[in-house]
Amino acid sequence: MGKNLKLCSGAEAVRKFQNRGWTVVRQKGSHIMLTKPDYHWTLSIPQHNELGPGLLRKLLRQAEITSEEFNKL
Repeated sequence: MGKNLKLCSGAEAVRKFQNRGWTVVRQKGSHIMLTKPDYHWTLSIPQHNELGPGLLRKLLRQAEITSEEFNKL
């Protein structure tokens, strides 16, 4: 995974994952849950002003998206 990951807000991350086919299924508190058909993980994205780099890398790993692909979305 590249080191040039651009940080973003939780809302922006949700939009980017939706562009890759993920669907919002529910919200619990400040966390939005996304799923994708026939996929093992449910992504839980907090609605913070800026997601930390470690959390963002973990979400990308679970979604099998490279940081380069994520930055382009």
